[in-house]
Amino acid sequence: MFPEDYLYILALRQCKNIGNTNLRKLIQIKGSAKAVWESPKKALLSISGIGTKITQDIGKKELLINAEKELKFCEKKSISLVSHNDPAYPRHLSNCDDAPVLLFYKGKLTSDLNTLSIVGTRKLTSYGKQFIHELLAGLSGSNICTVSGLALGADTCVHEESLQNHIPTLAVMAQSLDKIYPASNKNLAKKILENDGALISEYCTFDNVSRENFLQRNRIIAGLSQHLIVVETAFGGGSVTTVNCANSYNRDVFALPGKITDQYSQGCNQLIAQNKAESIVNIKSLIDSLNLSVQPELFPEKMPIVKLDPHKKEHQQILDILDHQEALSLDEIADKTNILHHKLLPILLDLELYGHIKCLSGRQYLRNY
Repeated sequence: MFPEDYLYILALRQCKNIGNTNLRKLIQIKGSAKAVWESPKKALLSISGIGTKITQDIGKKELLINAEKELKFCEKKSISLVSHNDPAYPRHLSNCDDAPVLLFYKGKLTSDLNTLSIVGTRKLTSYGKQFIHELLAGLSGSNICTVSGLALGADTCVHEESLQNHIPTLAVMAQSLDKIYPASNKNLAKKILENDGALISEYCTFDNVSRENFLQRNRIIAGLSQHLIVVETAFGGGSVTTVNCANSYNRDVFALPGKITDQYSQGCNQLIAQNKAESIVNIKSLIDSLNLSVQPELFPEKMPIVKLDPHKKEHQQILDILDHQEALSLDEIADKTNILHHKLLPILLDLELYGHIKCLSGRQYLRNY
């Protein structure tokens, strides 16, 4: 059995022009959805921002009948519901003004999930696939739950790699839970439920499926987590709307950069250029930014070392005199190698960028190995 107020929330959701923001406002002022449903129109119209278009359908009997049918359907199909006032409602999402007043879900959904949202293009390239594979392999063993949209491409890859690495994953859908879209992901949806994940939607069986649903779905993906990662997207891709929502919710957004000639990196590059997303440099620094504990052996402290060009004799000469325990100053290196300062500095910078040496304060230099 569901709480009585869920019946009235479902009835109110069907009213034209009411929307989640106004519905939350009315429930907050009146104390419950039932109180809103039973309030005289005059009382509702006295509330600031509430007009006749919003209140015209409130109280219609047929809407309540539809709501009763929906609750019976949910009971029959083992679909759970949670309202924005319930302690079990996802905590990050509850702070968003336009969050759904009511969520439908199957599986495991709690308020304290340590979530990470990951989105990208449906036409994922091998570059994006490899990134998702390496990221989620690196997060294996950490206490996280991924969030994506069950679409083809990046979403499917996120859910599959999460399952492969024993990471629970949430799939936010753009239609009611009685329909899996795309149909090719029915088996994936089943596996998500079998591995402590969940299928989530704000839509009822009587809601029409439209393109707008997918855009609305994106705000839930953005709202469910404190962090959002965009893997690949073209200019104007659907992931950009997710980023805009995440920015409005004050979320941390990261984007995977790529070649300017690669269509599905251009959107990410633009997000970075517009300061809408932080550039991902490597997996380790990204995970550090997410403040997640991971298996330390996956990310050794030493930077990768670039092999020196054997023709660069002066680079090797400097390495030969440096020690990994006792630092040498710039002047000492110049004296030992007989290389002038103006030539020495670019070589030292090369060696530092290649991972061979480190520069300490006061222009003191140590070898890394």
